[in-house]
Amino acid sequence: MAFQPVVDLEHQRIYAYEALVRGLNGESAFSVLSQVTTDNRYAFDQSCRMKAIELAGRLGLMKTDASLSINFLPGAMYRPENCVRATLAAAKRHRVPLKRLIFELTENEEITDYEHLESIFRVYRSNSFRTALDDFGSGFSGLALLARFQPDVVKIDMSLIRGLDSHARKHAVVSGIVGICRTLGTKVVAEGVETQAELAALRVIGVNLFQGYLFAKPGFEALPKVDL
Repeated sequence: MAFQPVVDLEHQRIYAYEALVRGLNGESAFSVLSQVTTDNRYAFDQSCRMKAIELAGRLGLMKTDASLSINFLPGAMYRPENCVRATLAAAKRHRVPLKRLIFELTENEEITDYEHLESIFRVYRSNSFRTALDDFGSGFSGLALLARFQPDVVKIDMSLIRGLDSHARKHAVVSGIVGICRTLGTKVVAEGVETQAELAALRVIGVNLFQGYLFAKPGFEALPKVDL
């Protein structure tokens, strides 16, 4: 695992660390995810959850007030109430409060069974987990997912963030997303922030949570420090 911080500039703190899968020698997420198949995705999903919680706990997550954000594969959760048992056990074992766990669904994941996804969100909420919609604006039916499931956090994809300070249409789209999320009471994270100009434009729009190389690159088996 590598961990990348999500920074809360309004409160001058790290809001969360996102756990990003890596190979044993630091190989990219793509090289690992390309080996996930229908036959092994349940075991992979379960292993990632437990590894992220275990490693973050060992690296000192509980010495901070940051949450831990973990990506999940809806297709790996055949029976959600059973599939979270290992997660609950790992959190208890490493003394990570359940309310500090965020599970991210990427918008690039094509959803074919909305009722199943709804049952996953219901089980997450019943266990005090928070939920996030990742890569918002880059994939399938983002607004439909937002309206139906109303996650706690929306993470705007970097394709919309890149250069929005000088791109009027991107600026307008991101402003619209932020306005919708504000109305729904959903937090917004801007992903892939790399320049001070992008950051300044996003702050004017009303974004306070940021993730990107401007603040920190992912740390391989480390919780990166951020100079706030």
